[in-house]
Amino acid sequence: ALAGDGAGEDLRATLSACGVEVVDLGCDGGATVEKVRVLCDGRSLLRVDRGGGGAVGALTAEARAAIGWADGVLVADYGRGVAACAGVRAALSDRLAAGGCVVWDPHPRGAIPVSGVTVVTPNAVEASAFAVAIASDGMEGNEPSVTADGRAVLDAAGCATRLAAAWGCQWICVTRGASGAVLCGGNGGSSLAFAAPGVHGGDPCGAGDRFATSVAAALAGGADAPTAIAAAVEAATAFVAVGGAAATRLGQGGGPTSPGCNPSARPTPSADGASALVERVRARGGTVVATGGCFDLLHAGHVQTLQAARALGDALVVCLNGDASVRRLKGADRPLVGEDDRAAVLRALGCVDAVAIFDEDTPVELLHRLRPHLWAKGGDYAHEQLPETDALRAWGGRTVILPFVDGRSTSRLIEEVALRA
Repeated sequence: ALAGDGAGEDLRATLSACGVEVVDLGCDGGATVEKVRVLCDGRSLLRVDRGGGGAVGALTAEARAAIGWADGVLVADYGRGVAACAGVRAALSDRLAAGGCVVWDPHPRGAIPVSGVTVVTPNAVEASAFAVAIASDGMEGNEPSVTADGRAVLDAAGCATRLAAAWGCQWICVTRGASGAVLCGGNGGSSLAFAAPGVHGGDPCGAGDRFATSVAAALAGGADAPTAIAAAVEAATAFVAVGGAAATRLGQGGGPTSPGCNPSARPTPSADGASALVERVRARGGTVVATGGCFDLLHAGHVQTLQAARALGDALVVCLNGDASVRRLKGADRPLVGEDDRAAVLRALGCVDAVAIFDEDTPVELLHRLRPHLWAKGGDYAHEQLPETDALRAWGGRTVILPFVDGRSTSRLIEEVALRA
């Protein structure tokens, strides 16, 4: 529901440039809502809101058709009246009755979801507030706990169970930011918890929207709810890792240039995410350290080396040999663990800030893109033996050799396992 003002025209033009067909219900007597964020070092300091008000127009035949033929519908409710529109709600109910999927991202000032919604995606704070409000209306259920300041709260699983019963939806998914998400079915039963890969830093603005769009896209493509939620957690994490909404810009072709804004983007630890981290650390005058390796079976020697590397600066990027690179270096029977799983284990370490996978024999090409201040390498090398040394010199960086951890090696672990087997 766009007002006939400059902000509305800007929004319409931006969506059209991204290939989105805009179906406008119109807004009579109000102004298009604008949220202006003031950033510093990629982090939001404050937000200035303006606009709002006015009456939402009636559902048009064009809007009814758009809802009716969609493979999936996402209701992103911002409490501005569209989700409360009787015609919109009726069209959504018809779509659900015909077997379509509807994802509802609720808002504290918005309307409750229509009955039968496929997945509702409140965040933890919203879910607790909704659940407490339902309890105050006299609905039975576990009583919420009360915090020291008098606020009533429920755990995520308790919130999800209560909301699913009250709203008659198929699934409730409570998002918990960096802690992942909890999914609960409307018919009760066990809750499913989804952990989020660790992301150090990054602007979370827009992560909830990225999550909801990913759920809707996955369900529309035929995925079941648990699979859709798992994919959405990874997509939202990748979105934050590459800089969030602040990193999204319109390219010359009209589409968004941030990989975090691409619904089909593969949420692997890419050079793009590592580059965004490097830029943030450089901007605040910090020191970026990079190291590399295969890390096929992570052991204590690896961890000690990574911790020592991280202690040299303000952020550590691990340049990880991809599967093809490992096979060329170690043989056809390696790696034992695929690149995505190896990267996930590394990212879970508190001393690792980002992981970037490369497929060449050495990380030199990747280092030219990242341009770290230091290259840390564990072992008994001399500086001049390392191909990375010349690369670092090109931009004034330097190589640091870390102490070799004796008696720790992946090859020795593999031999020991084979011997015992």
